[in-house]
Amino acid sequence: MIRKISFLCAGLLVALALGSCSSSESAGGRLQQVLAQKKVRCGISGELPGFSFVDEKGNYSGLDVDICRAIAAALFDDPDAVEYRPLNAKERFAAVQTGEVDVLSRNTTWTLDRDSSVRMAFAPVVFYDGQRIMVKADSGIKTLKDFKNRTVCTQTGTTNEKNLKDQMRKRKVDYKLVVYEDINSAYAAYAEGRCDGVTSDRSQLISRRTSLPKPKSHTILDEVLSKEPLAPAVADGDVEWADVVRWVVNATIEAEELGIKQDNLESFANSDDPVVKRFLGIEEDLGASLGLTPDFAARVVKYVGNYGEIYDRNLGPTTKLNVPRGENQLWTKGGLLYSPPFR
Repeated sequence: MIRKISFLCAGLLVALALGSCSSSESAGGRLQQVLAQKKVRCGISGELPGFSFVDEKGNYSGLDVDICRAIAAALFDDPDAVEYRPLNAKERFAAVQTGEVDVLSRNTTWTLDRDSSVRMAFAPVVFYDGQRIMVKADSGIKTLKDFKNRTVCTQTGTTNEKNLKDQMRKRKVDYKLVVYEDINSAYAAYAEGRCDGVTSDRSQLISRRTSLPKPKSHTILDEVLSKEPLAPAVADGDVEWADVVRWVVNATIEAEELGIKQDNLESFANSDDPVVKRFLGIEEDLGASLGLTPDFAARVVKYVGNYGEIYDRNLGPTTKLNVPRGENQLWTKGGLLYSPPFR
């Protein structure tokens, strides 16, 4: 009996050793592949102004797009070394798992199930959001309870379905949910009056409202259905690549906290602050452990800007969307954005 157990233990140790070797061999594989292909293949929506949108000339813009550009800037000193892959909500995770894209930057909510069962590795949150419902201003609908015997449209493959079901079940509201695979179809159905409301993240509702024929005739209800922390994601299991994406995002947040912007970056070259020197790669080489150059964070700021600049460019008061920063302020200003130390 003891001998059998010994053989079993030995076999288990061999299996663990082989698994460890396999993991070690694959670790960092994606980073090397991205460097070899000389571009970042980035999965986006392409249909959501403010986050990721492609215009009639083929130009991409948005907060999610700028995250892709920041990664490319850190890796290649070139923010345009990106190949964008528009993905719908249903196909986005498979695109990451199969290696069709290197990173997903597509207004995606970080959840336990996606972190574990779907095997995504999430970077820091780039936008704290919450799900709500948009209705016509003259509909008489003020709360979720007013949806009794009414219809709500949304897109399949998102967290919106389950969140709405949970909230309506909690309130014992008998309603009808209609889901569409294509997000454009969901909003078209709402605009044509085939559903009484449409639900999604508040930021998406604000964005989509601007494209409706009469934006001011639609209102977003005050009730918040859920927490929706939106974050970039990569395939689980590749620690080195996940670290690169994670610290590029952190660099945008840290830069804002340090007051480093595109237009004043050069003035920090002579800074006496050791924190600034480490961050910009003037002292110490924090990039080496990531497989990046010492100045990777400086590259991000130079080409894309800090988080505040990225936010204002795509969602701020001078844009058509004008989304208040709220929780997306730095922690020093009462928000939730916080970068671990660069040391």
